[in-house]
Parts: sequence; C-alpha cells; structure tokens
Amino acid sequence: MKTIVLRLLLGIAVLLMLTHGVFARGGVEEPEPEKGPVVVASKIDTEGALLGSMIVQLLRDDGFEVVDRTQFGPTDVIRRAIISDEIDIYPEYTGNGGFFFEGTDAMVWRDAQMAYQTVRDLDMEEYGIVWLQPAPANNTWAIAIRRDLSESEGIVDLEDLAAYLERGGEFRLAGSEEFVSRDDALPAFEAEYGFSLDSDQLLVLSGGDTAVTAQAAARGTDNVNAAMAYGTDGQLAALGLVVLEDTRGVQPVYEPAPIVRGEIHERYPEIEGILAPVFESLSLTTLQELNSRIAVEGRDAETVARDYLQEQGFLP
Repeated sequence: MKTIVLRLLLGIAVLLMLTHGVFARGGVEEPEPEKGPVVVASKIDTEGALLGSMIVQLLRDDGFEVVDRTQFGPTDVIRRAIISDEIDIYPEYTGNGGFFFEGTDAMVWRDAQMAYQTVRDLDMEEYGIVWLQPAPANNTWAIAIRRDLSESEGIVDLEDLAAYLERGGEFRLAGSEEFVSRDDALPAFEAEYGFSLDSDQLLVLSGGDTAVTAQAAARGTDNVNAAMAYGTDGQLAALGLVVLEDTRGVQPVYEPAPIVRGEIHERYPEIEGILAPVFESLSLTTLQELNSRIAVEGRDAETVARDYLQEQGFLP
C-alpha cells in the first residue's frame, strides 16, 4: 500500500513539474520581472518634447514603467535634475559640453565626433552620466529674420546683419533668457561679428521654445523682426523666415543624444539598444519635418513621435 501511495505522489510531482514547464515555456508565459520605474524628462522646446516622447513610448513598449516628465525645464534646470538623481534620462545636445565643463578647447565643440567623445568622457568621469547614440543632425543656435527684411536689405548671413545694425537698421529679436545670456549663444555671435543688441532690441521670453520666437517674428509682435532659432526647426520656411548663415563657424555642433544616469544604465543596459537605432534614423531633414508637424501643423508631440516610430517599424 505504501508503495502505491509513494508512486502516486511521485507521479503527481512529475506531472506538476511538467505542467510548470509548459506554462513557463509554452502557451501561458510567466510574467516578466518589472522594469523601472524610469523617469524620462526633456527640455521645454518643440524638439525636446518630440524626442522625450519617443523615449517614453519606446521604453513603455519594452515593458518599462515610465514616469513621464517631458517638457521639464530649460537646460540649467534639467541638468541639475539629472545630476541630483531627480530624473533618469533625457535628450541632451553634444555642444552643451562646452557650457557644462569650463576650460575646454572651444574648437573641440565645433567638430561632431570630437564633441561627442569629449562630453561623453567628461560626463562619465565627473558625474557617472552615460551618453548614448547621438542623432546625425546639428541643432545649433541660429538667428532667423523675416524674409522681407532679408530681401530688402540683402541680409543673408551674420556679417550682413552686423553691417545692417551698424548703419542703424531697425531690428528686434525674440529669444529665450538662455539664448540672450549664455556665453556660447547670442553673446558669442555679438563678440565674433562685432555688434551688440541693447534691451530695446530684445524681446526676452521665459521659455525656450523656438516655435514661440519664430511666431513672434513672423507676426511682427512688438516690432519683432528676428528670432532665436535652431538648425532643425521645421517651421521657419513656412513662416517666411530666413536663417542667417554663421560664416565664421561661431557655434558648436549640437547633436541630440539620450543621456542616462549610470546606475540606470548599469541596471538596464538594454535601453541603449532600444534607443540607438531610432536616434541613428533622425537626420537633419527628418527632424525638420517632424518638428514642422508640431510647430506648423499644430499636432501634439506625442502623436507625431508615435506616428514616426510606427512608420519606421520601431513600434507596432
């Protein structure tokens, strides 16, 4: 009798093990371990919202719990947030390394590969922040003016602008506080091209969204006829604005790349593989088109990001 009972118990045990194996490998999958939460942020401009939303959707599709903090704040605010572990990942620009780390050679930031390698190494050494694959698009600072002003005065580059200002031409530029005060933005243009804008020639806006500055110039708001712009802005042509050429190469190269806290990168190394092919696909013209869908067509960044990711096969 004991032998029969033992055989029955052994049979039940074997059956349970086989059943567990079927459920683990077959028709009913065991739930994957939870991943996250990961706090994803972005800057408050159009492209920041676009790229941040892409990161949010890609990570969620891969099973991450994501806290969406996109459009978090301007560069100085979001930079402090990732250093203090308040956020985990956001899209930054390589050229900002010259702003983050004083005393570096300015020429380094004017070369795409050198800029990426330098900021990657410095951020890892100083803060344990990891720079992932950048996009092949230069979203550098720029000044755009109304097309009618460009054509009537023959202004196509910043040297032309300096000459126009020297002869007392009417000029008022809309820009963010960051653009007008950062040493590597408007002050760098002024120093190199020999002009200086006084407070009456500036409309300083609290945000950093070039969609707002471009609209102000296009509409002539408060006599504005020029705007802070970025190289990947998609709305400029549609609004009748012309980007002035930086003939002397004042500006650093600003390629967007996700940056992530080292602790998160170590815990979830798969994030790098998830984001790399997407950022590799974001050329200058691609970003201009996507930004245009937001700034000109009025579509929200989340929808534009999702549509692109699905069109390219990055999301189902």
